[in-house]
Amino acid sequence: MTRRALRLGAEAVAFLAALLAAPQAEALWRALFPEVARPTYLQDPWLSLLGWHLALSLGAVALAALIGVPAGVLATRAGGRRLRPLLDAVFSLAQSIPPVAAIALALPLLGFGAAPTLLALVLYAALPVLRATVSGLDSVPPGAVEAARGLGLSGWQRLRDVELPLARPVMLAGLRVAVTLSVATTAVGAIAGTRCLGTPIVTGLANANPSYVLQGAIFTAWLALLLDRALGLLAPAAPEGPARP
Repeated sequence: MTRRALRLGAEAVAFLAALLAAPQAEALWRALFPEVARPTYLQDPWLSLLGWHLALSLGAVALAALIGVPAGVLATRAGGRRLRPLLDAVFSLAQSIPPVAAIALALPLLGFGAAPTLLALVLYAALPVLRATVSGLDSVPPGAVEAARGLGLSGWQRLRDVELPLARPVMLAGLRVAVTLSVATTAVGAIAGTRCLGTPIVTGLANANPSYVLQGAIFTAWLALLLDRALGLLAPAAPEGPARP
């Protein structure tokens, strides 16, 4: 765990260093794109774009968790199992809407900026949270639940103290998927005027500047990988195999 954490810390430092050095890397971008008059993105501070990107993507995952986890718990209770197909269908429908379409549909109601992007991200991230919650709770051994019931624990206590802790690895896996999707999809929000790491991508596409597109794409993908690995540190370590003679 310590070695993985140190490696992740080194990668995070490298990411921030590259982000800060991007405006000064004129020679690199000009060498890659000699046909572009202004190959270096300077319109916005990269750290500001990173802050907006993180706030939107992680905020959307938090809201998706507030929706998906209770829905998943409901779908695994005796009184809510009949609602499982309906919940899965509704959440699947929400994710099937392309983020660009969700943003476009929300623009007349919410206007330009972060709000329509946040709505699209929540719709996109809720399904993996729901399914991971259902799968995790379904994987809890019935014997553990029965033992807790025999100890006199109430339904809420069994859920809090037994089922959710045992379901945690599966739920974390779903959360990792939601975070990766959210970070990658946040870049699309730049079409609605959202400031994020996707802003250079949209600006580059609008001005036929592939250098801007590459810079935004690199940092967006890099951030998604970093956050995925950071959540991976919370997963239980795989057991080591038997020692060889």
